[in-house]
Amino acid sequence: MCFDPDSRPPIEPIAGGALDSERLTLTSEDGTEISAFRARAAKPSGSGILILPDVRGLHAYYEELSLRFAEHGIDAVAIDYFGRSAGLAPRDPDFDYTPHLTQVSWEGLSADIRTGAAALRGIRGNDAEVRHVFVTGFCMGGRLAYLSATLGLGVSGVIGFYGWPTGPHRTGSPAPADVASAIEAPVLALYGGADQGITAEVRATFDAALDAAGVEHRTVVYPDAPHSFFDRKAAEFAAASDAAWKETLGFIAAHGG
Repeated sequence: MCFDPDSRPPIEPIAGGALDSERLTLTSEDGTEISAFRARAAKPSGSGILILPDVRGLHAYYEELSLRFAEHGIDAVAIDYFGRSAGLAPRDPDFDYTPHLTQVSWEGLSADIRTGAAALRGIRGNDAEVRHVFVTGFCMGGRLAYLSATLGLGVSGVIGFYGWPTGPHRTGSPAPADVASAIEAPVLALYGGADQGITAEVRATFDAALDAAGVEHRTVVYPDAPHSFFDRKAAEFAAASDAAWKETLGFIAAHGG
């Protein structure tokens, strides 16, 4: 698990920045209904972001993060992974994701990502166009964010918060480093320097693969920050969290036109 059940994004709200928000149900490509959360910006910039959670699925953390993006003019949709096994109801803090994670497949995940991207593009109906779609994710979702740029979605950029870029995964998703040549968008990779799983060697392997594939990318490592540092509760890593949020917004501004 990336965060504790009571963790929340370390970002100050902006009053009046979000037009509206709601929980909704999407229908994936195989007919499965999945839960999602959308937040629309009061002053849309033309950019939108698809949020891919960690192993817990659609947690309150990601609903709140959607609002924080909307307050900065970025429409947002966050999706769940477990509609096929856990249903649509909101989950309590004791939700055990483990048995559901074993039933997730890369085929299902990629279908849900495509569905989420389509929902983001249509988030405003005829009101305004989302011209630039970005994807971000955390831990498992960070890995999936990188992989979303291989699905032919025409995304403008992908942002991974401590996403695992190498090795096998229990969902069957490919390693981003192994499919770097298929990545079709700029990459922003954010890591904690004290992450004991995603080591300097792992990061270097991904960077080398992106270099070899000619993929524009920026890797930022925050010294002494652990895995999952982007957390309101982790006050000692507030500076790293603030810097990571600024990197994220800057990346979207630079690639969103």
